[in-house]
Amino acid sequence: MMPPLGVILAGGQATRMGGGDKGLLPLGDRSILRHVIDRLAPQVGALALNANGDPARFAALGLPVLADPIEGYAGPLVGVLAGLDWAAEKGAETIVTVAADTPFFPCDLVPRLMLAAEGMAHPLVLAATPRGEEETKSMSRGGLIRHPTFGLWPVALRDDLRGALVSGLRKVVIWTDRHGGREAVFDDAHDPFFNVNTPEDLAEARKRAGV
Repeated sequence: MMPPLGVILAGGQATRMGGGDKGLLPLGDRSILRHVIDRLAPQVGALALNANGDPARFAALGLPVLADPIEGYAGPLVGVLAGLDWAAEKGAETIVTVAADTPFFPCDLVPRLMLAAEGMAHPLVLAATPRGEEETKSMSRGGLIRHPTFGLWPVALRDDLRGALVSGLRKVVIWTDRHGGREAVFDDAHDPFFNVNTPEDLAEARKRAGV
């Protein structure tokens, strides 16, 4: 079976960082986005970036840039759809998505997602971590927090996803639950899906990276 293709989701508006592309902010000797690329590239067959606006600002990365196929900043699911459409053109069966502002996700993310998908007709798995007492229950199931931008997605369901988005669905876990989605649990000591949403988060990321 062809290995999953990787899609980095960078289609958000970064309002809490004052706008712009969070992934292009420096983290040591590289941008946050370059850290993400360096972690994901060895795990997948090819990489693309989901982002809107002028793709020229990402030219130095050497990646195809996939715009949202549905207008209006419809959330991460529309970025997943952009990736699935690209993967279909490549003849791939699955993609793995990651967020562009999360530089410390596991270096074995893809194999662990694929292991959790064993036996599924349509591999559909979200990364999850154990829920702490202080965390919201909105994304939780069975004591887990699901991370909707980190997942394994089947190309075979792309038209179903497109129809759901056109009908107004925006919440990732509603769609994944509808199709019997599973979770791959990452109980690493340090939050592997820590993301940079605010200037304070960026300072914390630089501390974690030792820069």
